[in-house]
Amino acid sequence: MYSNFKNIFHLTILILFSNLIGCNSKNISLDASSSSAPPNVNLSGLWQLKEDQVSSHLFLKNSSSKEFNTYEFKDLSRKQNSLANSLIRLFFETGELLKITQTEFSLFISYDRSIVEEYSFGENRLILVGPIQARRVSGWKSNYFVVETLDESGTLLSEKWHIQNSDMNLVRDIQIIIGKTEIYRNRQFFEIAKN
Repeated sequence: MYSNFKNIFHLTILILFSNLIGCNSKNISLDASSSSAPPNVNLSGLWQLKEDQVSSHLFLKNSSSKEFNTYEFKDLSRKQNSLANSLIRLFFETGELLKITQTEFSLFISYDRSIVEEYSFGENRLILVGPIQARRVSGWKSNYFVVETLDESGTLLSEKWHIQNSDMNLVRDIQIIIGKTEIYRNRQFFEIAKN
C-alpha cells in the first residue's frame, strides 16, 4: 500500500513539474538584435568543421550531464529525443562544410552544399516548415551573430556565431532551452577550408 502511494506521489510531482516547465516556456519572448553588422566583422568564407574540437552535452538533470558524440538529434534515444523536443529539431541545421556569404543586410549559410539558410539582420518573423511554425529573430549583438528560434511548445534554439584567432576560426555556440532549463549545449569550431 505504501509503495503504491509513493509511486502515485512521484507521478503527481513529475506531472506538476512538467506542467510548470511548459507554462514557463510559453511565456518566453525573443529580443530583437541589431540590423547592422559591426565594422570589420565578416563571417564570409568556406569553413570546415574541426571534429576533434566539438563539445556536446545533453543535460538530463540540472546536476548531471551526459556527453555524446554527435551534432544531430537522430542518434538520441527516444527518451532523450522527447526531451530535446521533436519540433525544434526541424529548425536545427548542421554540417561539416559551411559556405557563409555575408551581405550588407543578410547572412546566407550553406550546410554541406545541400541546405541554404538565409538570416536577415534584425529580423523578427514567423518561419514555417510544413505545418510547424516558430518565431525567429536574428541579428548582431556586439561581434556575435545571434539566431534565436522559439517553437510552439516554448522550446528555444539559440545559436551564436563569431570569429576568433585573427579571422582564422569560426565558432558556433548552440543551446536548447525549455523554460529556464538548458537541456543541450554544443560548441563547434570551424577553420578555413583548404580548396
